[in-house]
Amino acid sequence: MMEPSRLLITLAGLLGAVAVAMGAYAAHGMAETFGPEAAHRAALGAQYQLPHAVALFVSGFVAPGLARGRVALAAGVLFTLGAILFPGALYLLAFGGPGILGIIAPIGGLCLIAGWLMLAIAGLGGRHAAPKGKGDQFPH
Repeated sequence: MMEPSRLLITLAGLLGAVAVAMGAYAAHGMAETFGPEAAHRAALGAQYQLPHAVALFVSGFVAPGLARGRVALAAGVLFTLGAILFPGALYLLAFGGPGILGIIAPIGGLCLIAGWLMLAIAGLGGRHAAPKGKGDQFPH
């Protein structure tokens, strides 16, 4: 089984790739097929997904070095849920999904907000003490 921090980093890469692909499609051709409103929704989804993929990466990267590493991992889980639910609802709506999907986006947004708050809490705990001989290196 993959360790949690590596899993978060892997998910960050996948979500980042989806964001770039959807953003590119929204900018180059989606409007002709699905209409300008659909392209706008997809672009908005990508606009939110990409920075949260980066936040997910940061959560996975810093968690092992923080005294509150589990809180940073929880932030990563919330970023993952939010980066799937919020833009996912917009992407599905852009492709003609039922309007009821619009109620999923705010749930994803709440997950993103909670992820940022959890990351702030994780940072308040400081770093683990470096083992002797390691100096001030950040743990991997």
